[in-house]
Amino acid sequence: MRIILLSFLAVCLLSSATCNKAANKSTCFKGRLEIKGICSNYTIRLLEGNMDTSLINTAWIDENTGRTYGNVFGLANPCIFDKELKEGDEFYFKVDSTTKADCAVCMAYYPTPPKKLTIKVLPSCN
Repeated sequence: MRIILLSFLAVCLLSSATCNKAANKSTCFKGRLEIKGICSNYTIRLLEGNMDTSLINTAWIDENTGRTYGNVFGLANPCIFDKELKEGDEFYFKVDSTTKADCAVCMAYYPTPPKKLTIKVLPSCN
């Protein structure tokens, strides 16, 4: 009886860890900083992950360059974004609308996609 109980407990713990990893994977995304515009006008492309396409721009044209980008969004929270990231850098993130951070951001304009997301940069998707 004791062996059955321990086996059941082990299965429950292992399946719970697998479920948590699966849940993490479904809410963790991989992106690339496409445009690091003046005054934190950043454009990010979704590279990996199953994100609701109503949250991002499936096609957007940068009016300054005429270049078309797919699956992009503007950064809604530049105050807590990793300033060390450069254009072309890839990173993991999650959508995090609970985090609010106010800071002074200059008002110079660079075009960004109309859809914006508040995100949190993550070290990995594990």
